[in-house]
Amino acid sequence: MRRRSLITGAVGVLAAAGASPAAAEGPRRRVLHVRPGDAVQAAVDAVDGPGRTIVVHPGTYRETVNIPSDVRDLTLLGASRDPRDTVVVYDNANGTQKPDGTGTYGTAGSATFTSAAPGLTVRGLTIANDWLRADHPEITGTQAVAAYVTGDRSRFERVRFLAHQDTLFADTTALDSFDRQYYRDCYVEGDVDFVFGRGRAVFDGCHLHTLDRDVTFKPEGMVFAPATARANPYGFLAVRCRVTSGAEDGAYKIARPWVPSYETTAWPSLVVRDTWLGPGIDAVAPYTDMREAYPWQTMRFREYANSGPGAVIPVPDNRPQLTAAEAAEHTHGTYLGDWRPYEQRY
Repeated sequence: MRRRSLITGAVGVLAAAGASPAAAEGPRRRVLHVRPGDAVQAAVDAVDGPGRTIVVHPGTYRETVNIPSDVRDLTLLGASRDPRDTVVVYDNANGTQKPDGTGTYGTAGSATFTSAAPGLTVRGLTIANDWLRADHPEITGTQAVAAYVTGDRSRFERVRFLAHQDTLFADTTALDSFDRQYYRDCYVEGDVDFVFGRGRAVFDGCHLHTLDRDVTFKPEGMVFAPATARANPYGFLAVRCRVTSGAEDGAYKIARPWVPSYETTAWPSLVVRDTWLGPGIDAVAPYTDMREAYPWQTMRFREYANSGPGAVIPVPDNRPQLTAAEAAEHTHGTYLGDWRPYEQRY
């Protein structure tokens, strides 16, 4: 399925780049409204203090959005209850040339949505990158990020993340920071390493969906590619999630470890627990290497109390499990510490 067909559920018109938010006038406005014809970035630029709220009304906003680190405790809301109604989308890839001729965007730079803001909350909208490999055979850097998230206490609820390779980049502001992220009731789809990075991130009740790639090899891709710093005791935690697939049975792996060239001491960490794994996951060998020098068996990959056809354990050595005592250490509380977004409901 072509990416652009996946976001047509949104209504409205394309946002004109640089248009001002209609309700952002006046001094120190705490709530700013963005409507079709406005630009989300203009509202971000108009934020004049901590604790502000931006309400984005139903429509498709074709732009990139960048929330800098000095915008604290911002809330970004889709105005309707259905995240499909409000879509922020763009189409840069790693290998896309920048308009100013200074080179390509790179993986992080390809993101439609970028945030380094501490205390960010995003609810009820779609963030997408609709760049397609088939449309650009000349580009080899095919990573095309929907959201690149850093900053401590970043929170996403009922958000849809749509892309192909490297959909959600859950990272940290610095190599030695352990920024926390929380994703509840979100939908994330992609194909290669589509949830990746070194952030300490909890995925709570999320739906992760693997796309069918037009390739002849297996695996077609991996759901997770954590790059956790060795000093960080916790990486990615998926709890009460479900993993479905548009590809054939066994075409996907749960994860492979990412040890970046700029941080070769990384020790990727992933725990998948109490999660339903569909038949798209290779139950016999659910993990694989990204590089032979960093075998997955030496990483912090564990499972606990998973169910579904992709959770069957035919080869125990290929599916390291937590004990009940160990599982008690891998919870929302241990990963997120004194920040408790999971105790709040909206």
